[in-house]
Amino acid sequence: MKRTLFICFALCISMCFGQYDYNASKAHPFGQPNPEAPNQIKDFESMIGLCKCTSTTRKQDGTWNPSEDITWEWKYIMNGTAVQDETLKPDGSHSGSIRQFNIDSSKWYVHWFSAKTPSTTFPVWEGNKKDDKIVLYREQKALNGTDGYYRLTFYDMSSSGYKWIGEWVNTTETIVYPTWEIKCVR
Repeated sequence: MKRTLFICFALCISMCFGQYDYNASKAHPFGQPNPEAPNQIKDFESMIGLCKCTSTTRKQDGTWNPSEDITWEWKYIMNGTAVQDETLKPDGSHSGSIRQFNIDSSKWYVHWFSAKTPSTTFPVWEGNKKDDKIVLYREQKALNGTDGYYRLTFYDMSSSGYKWIGEWVNTTETIVYPTWEIKCVR
């Protein structure tokens, strides 16, 4: 009887926890990509882990704020089928995103959230990796009412770090107005 209970318990543990093989663990503190996930799960691979970053934002008057040091942490979540990032800022205005690749649309969908501005509806960017960049878009009008997008671009991605820029662009992307830059190193 005790042996049977032990075997049943062991099988239950194996079945219950086997579904989390790719989540964070001692061996893989930032998780792992699930081999059953679309190959695009590796688009963010060079960013997984912790980076020290410098973040610079533009003021309303067009000048730039002084840079601030932040930490940007990336990990695989949902058993290695999605990616989560979190920025940790000195002023406590932490934010992050959950990134899921939709095989049907062949696009990444990025849901952004912030500790400073809780929301019932998360802003969503969508896009893909193009060559050596990841480019994401969200519809957004300029302050003067011009149609356009807020474009997020990851570039210069390597094992030693990466760069990110947030820019307003018009619908043809002939007008580009950078508003936020982040440079990260390991």
